[in-house]
Amino acid sequence: MNAGAGTPASDRVRVRRKPERGHYDRATIDAILDGAILGHVGFVVDDQPYVIPTAIWRQGDRLYWHGSSASRMLRATVGARVCITVSRMDALVLARSGFDHSIDYRSVVVLGTAHLVEDDADKLAALETFVERLYPGRWATLRPPRPNELKATTVLWTDLTEASAKIRDIGAHDEPGDETWPTWAGTIPLRTVVGEPIPDVFVADGMPVPEVVLEARG
Repeated sequence: MNAGAGTPASDRVRVRRKPERGHYDRATIDAILDGAILGHVGFVVDDQPYVIPTAIWRQGDRLYWHGSSASRMLRATVGARVCITVSRMDALVLARSGFDHSIDYRSVVVLGTAHLVEDDADKLAALETFVERLYPGRWATLRPPRPNELKATTVLWTDLTEASAKIRDIGAHDEPGDETWPTWAGTIPLRTVVGEPIPDVFVADGMPVPEVVLEARG
């Protein structure tokens, strides 16, 4: 995937450095977002920029995140402009010069306004989607959320109108003439490894691990 795809929604999300790595089609953007769990939300409070890591999930044309209603990030960003980024590293890249060492990666930048999910039914639906995205079928097995839990949780969303992806997937690249330098070059692939489920102390002896948990291991 070396050539950029689509047209940027604005100059603000146009990839300027290595523009051939920019992708603006929703299929590429959605695939990166859907494969990620953690995003970083950037916002400004009293002229001070902050970037906070948080779980993110996509529903159609919206990107959601949530947290405690007491969170400064959530209280400060309601109705404010935000920048949300997602990055996924695919490989370490070793070249024949230090300057050409790099990383193969996939990333997305989303610019938008943070909207509050106010209706409890909509909030509950969004949180169900958050859980079901990682563990399909698990929501139905859980204790229903209590009213005070919903009240203590803030859910925000922004649309995906203004977003772009940037991808590097070319592996090792040397300057012309460096190919014969006598040192190893190539890539070290990176992947997330999901371990064996570990039950907590209150799981009854002999209780099998639910299929939905086993499937979450991939």
